[in-house]
Amino acid sequence: MLKTGALQTAILNSENFSSIATDEHGVIQVFNVGAARMLGYDAADVVDRITPAELSDPLELVQRAHMLSTEFGQPIAPGFEALVFKASRGIEDIYELTYLRQDGSRLPAVVSVTALRGVDDALIGYLLIGTDNTARKRVEAEQARLDEALQRSNLELQAARIAADTANQAKSDFLSRMSHELRSPLNAILGFAQLMESGTPEPTAAQKDSIVQILHAGWYLLELINEILDLALIESGKLSLSPEPMSMAEVLADCQAMTEPQASAAGIALHFFPPVPDLFVRADRTRVKQICLNLLSNAIKYNRSGGKVEVRCSTRPNGRVRVGFRDTGAGLAPDQVAQLFQPFNRLGQETGLQQGTGIGLVVCQQLVRLMGGEIGVVSEPGVGSEFWIDLLASHGLAQPAEAELANMQNATVPAAGAPLRSVLYVEDNPANLLLVTRLLARRPDLHLLSATDGRSGVELARATRPTVILMDINLPGISGVTALKLLAADPATAHIPVVALSANAMPNDIAKGMAAGFLRYITKPIRVAELMDTIDLALAAGTADTAAPQVQPEQAKP
Repeated sequence: MLKTGALQTAILNSENFSSIATDEHGVIQVFNVGAARMLGYDAADVVDRITPAELSDPLELVQRAHMLSTEFGQPIAPGFEALVFKASRGIEDIYELTYLRQDGSRLPAVVSVTALRGVDDALIGYLLIGTDNTARKRVEAEQARLDEALQRSNLELQAARIAADTANQAKSDFLSRMSHELRSPLNAILGFAQLMESGTPEPTAAQKDSIVQILHAGWYLLELINEILDLALIESGKLSLSPEPMSMAEVLADCQAMTEPQASAAGIALHFFPPVPDLFVRADRTRVKQICLNLLSNAIKYNRSGGKVEVRCSTRPNGRVRVGFRDTGAGLAPDQVAQLFQPFNRLGQETGLQQGTGIGLVVCQQLVRLMGGEIGVVSEPGVGSEFWIDLLASHGLAQPAEAELANMQNATVPAAGAPLRSVLYVEDNPANLLLVTRLLARRPDLHLLSATDGRSGVELARATRPTVILMDINLPGISGVTALKLLAADPATAHIPVVALSANAMPNDIAKGMAAGFLRYITKPIRVAELMDTIDLALAAGTADTAAPQVQPEQAKP
């Protein structure tokens, strides 16, 4: 009995929770020290005077009464009954409640209500034990504030992302339009210059010198356009790569053939050391060739008279393949090396004899990094420089893209007595149409047909069944891609190979064109040799399709 009495005294004197006991009518009979501390009332102020409902937020009582009335399907008054309704029916009840302190302030609490019964199970009162819920409410409020701030931040980020995506799309569209608009006039300039250079009779020495200057400036301008567009694509994240296993020996052989004329004209000796057999990397073949050609061109341009360029391939211990390009030029000082990969920085060569944009090395660096590789340089003033790229090694080998062209290509010169074959060119630009007309006039085995819009081109193809079709992309009425779909859907023209000839030269334009079904995709400005080789490839494919035996359905047997 003494121990029980001590426990009861300890409970009544506890300051950590409020204990409020009532009689069966709800009038407070016990108001412990914790309740007095938490609510600011003395026991004498409330015992035998009021119910706990008078210490509670009246609006919360109304809400609780409405909730219980709905739950139990009977009217419950918004007073003390609402506080003890569940407990009076033997249902455990713990809920949140806001007490009103004597000074008018509010105290959030968690209240547990229990019905008190006598020895004969008769209801004699209720016990409400409350704990201060201020800390948890403060945490919840802070969490709600943080959630709101986070939601607001997410909305701002989403809006910024949408704005950035919109800006990138606008930039991509602008670049695509600019590429097309710049390439179209360049196509006429370079195309007709190539015609004059190879014309009959041959141009005079003075004329040839002027033509060479036009071609030199034109191809340089095209290089500048390509580099600026590449850099813009990389910065906007729109550049797509197609990594695949590829042979470095094949790529370097192509680069050697393409740069030997430049080296010979500059008096520079090129030396390509044979790569280790079966040395493959995983990268985008077109971009690797672009990087190697840029580094080779620089090594030739900035070399000394009578100098040399050495190209070596080697394996690295970290699962990579290194390609090095060593020259015997003036070399670079350490401060120049530090500025080497800055856009438009030509390291004081702006007034030199060699043309350059200051963009090429930046594009190379970005492309190498996008392919998971590295690029660097070792240089010594007065001795020379060695630029190197490290690419991921690979054990497989992809079929060279040129192999298909080599397998299908026929001789350019037609055989004696060969039948006249027709080429349909669908082009709305008069200068471009005239250029191809002049080019094909040199081929007596070919007859040129032309149409100036996509729909007329489709109708002319259906009527004449040409061997090959050259198709521009941006055409009046329907686009070249739509025209291609119409031709492919018609059994009369589905077999005719169609070559895209377009100023839409962005990588995604080319990828979309090839996916649409073009045999080849040639970008303007055209290179005459490339165009003629592609026409021969298409003629071979078109002639083969025409010559293929047609399977006739068997006649019905009687």
